[in-house]
Amino acid sequence: MTREDATKSGGGSGAGEGVELTFLLGLGFQLVLGEFTRRLAEVGYGDLRPVHGMAFQALKGRGATATELAERLGVTKQAAGQIVDDLERRGYVRREPHPEGGRRKLVVLTGAARDHLAVAGRVLHELEAELAGSADVGALRRELARVVRTLHGEDGLPPLRPVW
Repeated sequence: MTREDATKSGGGSGAGEGVELTFLLGLGFQLVLGEFTRRLAEVGYGDLRPVHGMAFQALKGRGATATELAERLGVTKQAAGQIVDDLERRGYVRREPHPEGGRRKLVVLTGAARDHLAVAGRVLHELEAELAGSADVGALRRELARVVRTLHGEDGLPPLRPVW
């Protein structure tokens, strides 16, 4: 679909009808993430990008090594190392000795990152509640989960990687 086609199909109750699924999914992701990021900036988290939130999600719990983080985010080890360095400088993560010893370090969230996750969770739930006023968000979530299971299988979620 070209941009011109998308513009022509916009507006009215039929907006999106006949538009390719991948295009609609991409637009939906872009618009929801953009609004979420804007709202986070309004409450004091303008210094963080979506990749930082994805890293926080991947590090919840006991943390992870930089290599494990790379696998969970679907990025190179070097990219994960840069993300960790950046977040460590900002005070959102710290490196600790790995419980199994050796040279590996465990990257864990700090209180600042956990605070961010709590605020981000509230902001996201508020946004979803607002969207529920004009769309059946629960049904959308169930159907998207079904698509993911169909394409990926039942063994958890794949890493979210930009592919364009």
